[in-house]
Amino acid sequence: MDELPVAATWSRMQTFLLVYDTGSARAAAQALHVTPPAVSAAVGALEDALGAPLLERVGRTLRPTDAGRTFAGYARTMLGMLGEAAASVREAETGRLRLGVVATVSEYVLPRLLAGFVQRFPQVDLSVSVLPRDELFARAAEHQVDVVVAGRPPAGSPLRTRARRDNQLVVVSAPGVEAATGRWLLTGQGSGTRQAALALVAGLESEPPTLTLGTQGAVLAAARAGLGLALAHEAAVGADLRTGSLVRVPWSGVPLLRPWHLCTAASPTPTTELFLDHATDSERVGEDTFHPRVPLQG
Repeated sequence: MDELPVAATWSRMQTFLLVYDTGSARAAAQALHVTPPAVSAAVGALEDALGAPLLERVGRTLRPTDAGRTFAGYARTMLGMLGEAAASVREAETGRLRLGVVATVSEYVLPRLLAGFVQRFPQVDLSVSVLPRDELFARAAEHQVDVVVAGRPPAGSPLRTRARRDNQLVVVSAPGVEAATGRWLLTGQGSGTRQAALALVAGLESEPPTLTLGTQGAVLAAARAGLGLALAHEAAVGADLRTGSLVRVPWSGVPLLRPWHLCTAASPTPTTELFLDHATDSERVGEDTFHPRVPLQG
């Protein structure tokens, strides 16, 4: 076990995580531009130092053992923190910024906000991950993203809400859809909007049919086609309501107030602070502004 600090190099942990995620030494080797035996040797060195197998072969796939799943969480966190440390010592204007956002934010909230930031700070190394809310907060807890823009953080999350932006959910459908018996169109598993929609229909006398379509955009396309009712972010349906392709459906308890939360770790990197300053600067971003109206402990 004393050999673990030496064996657990950055490259070996990265190699192990690639095999963990792809289920294939060959796929990991292709991504790393090395040979499959080199990948196997890297994972083997970790297993020898840990004294436990991390992967097992099931058919043609390499699957993690219980020890492998445990070690993967630590490895992601260690690599994330190391990368975060490296980013923290760089100048803010030339640093790295990893944004994690839910699909609706990527479609209706982020573009204009990000355009202004990129124009001001073109040398920032920027990336955006679009994932379900729960997965985003899990990645942030492992230091895999710097900023999460989504609904309210889950209980126990180490992230802090730094600013919020007003948002509400409304029920919509194409004209003529029967509200009482219509099908409910749902976003994917892990979506806060999905959870809110299911809570709305939970008290009905009869359970309505549902259809899961993934993203908010897919749900709204189906709603326009007359496939059913949808709980949607008001900003996403403004144009449809004006043209009449969608109409508001009166529903008890709706609209639902669901502000967007801009969340970071307790000690953000300088580049993350730069983005926070930009997102909360009303003179620069206007109606796209996030407002720091909540305590920093979230």
